[in-house]
Amino acid sequence: MKGRLAFLERWYEGVKVAARHRHAERIFAGVCFVESSFFPIPPDIMLIPMVQASPEKAWRLATIATIFSVLGGILGYIIGMLLFDVLAMPLLEHLGKADSVRDFSNRVEQYGALAVFGAGLTPFPYKVITIMSGALKINFAVFMAASVMSRSLRFFLVAWVVKAFGPKAEEIMKTHFGWFSVGLFILLAGLYWLYMALMH
Repeated sequence: MKGRLAFLERWYEGVKVAARHRHAERIFAGVCFVESSFFPIPPDIMLIPMVQASPEKAWRLATIATIFSVLGGILGYIIGMLLFDVLAMPLLEHLGKADSVRDFSNRVEQYGALAVFGAGLTPFPYKVITIMSGALKINFAVFMAASVMSRSLRFFLVAWVVKAFGPKAEEIMKTHFGWFSVGLFILLAGLYWLYMALMH
């Protein structure tokens, strides 16, 4: 456990340093892509300091994050669909995500594709969502639609918070973002069910 934590801390610090690199946007796009299938550090770690340094680029950076996160999610879906037992599950266990795998599987059983959207919006590990969506054979078009909506909402929300609150943003994200994103999901889910009820 200590070895894994030390490994994650090294990656965490490395990603924060990369946010100040002259090719930071390219590195950021790469981090967003690989985080969707196997990289342990979330893109927010780069997104927050990059928006703080250049608030005028907030929406551009959120767009980059959305595009490359969703593209990386396609790779995660394929890995889950074709290589779950031999590659995906051992990797997730190594990253300490076995409990998250069971949690997401239970959510899919209860809520179906809505679980993909909800988990993608919250701090739940996105790589677990993409890999398990492939392993559970969730309809690919539904998976893509849920991914695009949830990831864009998440990254644009992060960018807005950082742009609006500046230096205070990181503390706000640590203390309130998880609850806020869950609340947003509940609101959107409620509106969806209301719409479906009215349509019928």
